[in-house]
Amino acid sequence: MDSTAAPLAAATPDFSFLGLFLQADPIVKGVMIVLVIASIACWTVVFEKIVRLARARSQAKAFNNQVQTGGSLDANEKGISGHIVQAGLEAWRDQDPTESRAERRDRIERAMRAALNLEVKRLQTGLPLLATSGSTAPFIGLFGTVWGIMNSFSSIAKSQDTSLAVVAPGIAEALFATAIGLVVAIPAVMAYNKLSGDVSRVQSSFVSAIGILGNRLARERNASRAAAE
Repeated sequence: MDSTAAPLAAATPDFSFLGLFLQADPIVKGVMIVLVIASIACWTVVFEKIVRLARARSQAKAFNNQVQTGGSLDANEKGISGHIVQAGLEAWRDQDPTESRAERRDRIERAMRAALNLEVKRLQTGLPLLATSGSTAPFIGLFGTVWGIMNSFSSIAKSQDTSLAVVAPGIAEALFATAIGLVVAIPAVMAYNKLSGDVSRVQSSFVSAIGILGNRLARERNASRAAAE
């Protein structure tokens, strides 16, 4: 009785996560490894963006307060606001006696928006990885699923046995690959939508302040020219 129980226990497949991975076909293992690496990369991007966007929101709020209250702006300040102010002051220093106040304001605002767009592109770095992982991970997992089911049918053909003990391990490995693909894709899509919206809101906040600051710098330039004359 004991001698027959040991082989049966040894033949029982391991349906734990680690067991499903170790028992899987090399192709299915490769699919799982790719998906796990993609998941780690996505979560790295998510945490990095959470930190950077929190800092950017704080800078946008401070920048808006300074602009609306007419406070002094420091071009040497680190971060997005410092780059915007620096670009605006450089455009402000460029004198063209022939341009009107509206043209001067437009030129200053274009310089500041160009600096903002460069910073926004830096904030968006990594977001395409989330979008790509969210759209492709389910299909990569599905490839592992198809391959695992093919192995299950191959096992049935070789053993001439359609019992659940023969079919179950391959099917479980296949479904596990699909599950990993969904675990990667769902958070990636949700994070992409959330972070993209946060980037857009930060950009809009800076753009509204740039309009006020551009008018202020153009007015100051006109006042300085009038005083010089």
